Amino acid sequence: MSNKIKEILIASKAKEKLFNIKEAKVVKGKGIIGDRYYLQKGSFSQRLKDKEDFHITFIEQEEIDTFNKKTNLNYSNDLFRRNIVTEGIGLNDLVGKRFKINDIEFLGMRLCEPCKLLSLDLGEEFLSQMVHKAGLRAKILSSGSFTLGESIEVL
Repeated sequence: MSNKIKEILIASKAKEKLFNIKEAKVVKGKGIIGDRYYLQKGSFSQRLKDKEDFHITFIEQEEIDTFNKKTNLNYSNDLFRRNIVTEGIGLNDLVGKRFKINDIEFLGMRLCEPCKLLSLDLGEEFLSQMVHKAGLRAKILSSGSFTLGESIEVL
């Protein structure tokens, strides 16, 4: 099974509902144009401004599906507050590795662990069930764009 980008999600402000876009335009060292972290309006923008791991976040569709099944919930992908929903690739394996989508290079920086703030919205199950499964934080190494359905290539 090949991997692919299933959803691209952004919000222009902290706590605002994420919405789907068909194409992500990303800027090296900054983020997805129009997203809250690109605009420095995310919940953790000030705390993360000197770090390089807040540019973009990824989460596996398979982990969302497993969470929903185990908890008997039916949370939509946007509620997990990650930018890119993938299918068919183990994101944990990308920590410390370079990868690309289209011609854009990324560096997997660290796991995007569940946070207390998000658990207030999604419940304590989110904290307990999503440890090491809540996604990947990545640094954007080059600018460009990508669309839904494209795949991730590990370099």
